[in-house]
Amino acid sequence: MEQDMNRFLGEEPVEKLMKKYSIPCIISLLVGALYNIVDQIFIANASYLGSYGNAANTVVFPLTVIALAIAVMIGDGCCAFVSLSLGKNEPQNAKKSVGNAVVLAVVSSIILTAVYLIFSNAILTMFGGTVNAETFRHSKEYFFWISIGVPFYMFGQALNPIIRADGDPKFAMASTLAGAAVNIVLDPVLIFVIKWGMMGAAVATIIGQFVTAVLAVWYIFHMKHIKPGQGDFIMDWDIVRQSLVLGLTSFLSQISLVAAMAAINNMIRKYGALDPIFGQEQYAQIPMAVVGIVMKFFQIVISIVVGMAAGCIPIVGFNMGAGLKSRVKELFTKLLTAEAVVGFIALLIVELFPRQLIGIFGAANESVYYTDFAVKAFRIYLCMIVLACINKACFIFLQAMGKAAASTSLSMIREVVFGVGFALLLPVWFGLDGVLYSMPVSDFLTFLIAAVMIRQTYRELGTNQ
Repeated sequence: MEQDMNRFLGEEPVEKLMKKYSIPCIISLLVGALYNIVDQIFIANASYLGSYGNAANTVVFPLTVIALAIAVMIGDGCCAFVSLSLGKNEPQNAKKSVGNAVVLAVVSSIILTAVYLIFSNAILTMFGGTVNAETFRHSKEYFFWISIGVPFYMFGQALNPIIRADGDPKFAMASTLAGAAVNIVLDPVLIFVIKWGMMGAAVATIIGQFVTAVLAVWYIFHMKHIKPGQGDFIMDWDIVRQSLVLGLTSFLSQISLVAAMAAINNMIRKYGALDPIFGQEQYAQIPMAVVGIVMKFFQIVISIVVGMAAGCIPIVGFNMGAGLKSRVKELFTKLLTAEAVVGFIALLIVELFPRQLIGIFGAANESVYYTDFAVKAFRIYLCMIVLACINKACFIFLQAMGKAAASTSLSMIREVVFGVGFALLLPVWFGLDGVLYSMPVSDFLTFLIAAVMIRQTYRELGTNQ
């Protein structure tokens, strides 16, 4: 079976492999993104929650990303290590990596849940939850229940790329779809019928995550190619180290995004209070709610972008391990082209239809200030989304090639140096609008660096393009 998989990754046409691995990965990530987005849509359209609930969702969202960051570091790192190991014909190392990843996912999720439950008030304050009393109340309720579901969420997310590495991207997609479907069905029932409010949105999410986690557990016992044995669940710290290094870029790209969101939320709270409109108590939550919505749209786009790139990780890893650089070069070209097309389509949507987008998130129940600020936010915050898509593809492709240091450095520059730095600096001169400018400025400057790395990668792969 391993030999069949090896021939498939090393001999099938690159475009066919991209479709086989990337499309299920895109769907999986899109469906995963829907957990939080669906919650926010139903919350926004519940008149008793509205923009307060939306703002609370924005406060808690970065905290779910922290859980995701740890999970993808474990899962993507294992996925890359497995692919490289199979390319080098070292199947036993691949099995150990999978077994160790399962243990790490369980232990780390339990620890994170404990931290969230013990320090909830301090954490919510750190992420801007004190914009007003009503927002903090909703944030605390939502965060408590979301924290309970962290182990299920992290396990499902960590196992998803491992399942893809085992050669079954369709099952990875189906397990995520099943959980999201449960969430979508339960959200309106718990929010509108039973009227559980923020708790209802969170409970619907938890049940969906539980379904995905159960399916992932089932798959571990029915793996097709890797099939870890009992001894493979005993920690091998050398393999753990190598796997986590390969997954470090995924971790930092997510965790640094958390740092940027924390900076953005706090700048919104600070400079929103100085705004003549949003400085009023009844409107104070609007900028935070709106920016959260804009970031959710961006999350949908990035799910497609990351799905295309992450779906290529097993292909890139295997062909690099096997020394088939011409195939890697061809894949890189096709991936960058596809990512640019996705970014351009997204740009047209945000520039031409911002009112329709915000209308999905309860604009009819809000003041005119809500819609006006949302239109401005969509058009400014995401005006460089094409470059953002290319940047993200570059990060992940370098990671798949085994260039963890280059990938990690570029990701850190984007999210921490630029993302946090400009979110803190630009509002000093431009006020609340400065928060919106921070995103496109960061993406443009990152692209200038990424372009150099893209050129170097082509040279390494045997072309001067």
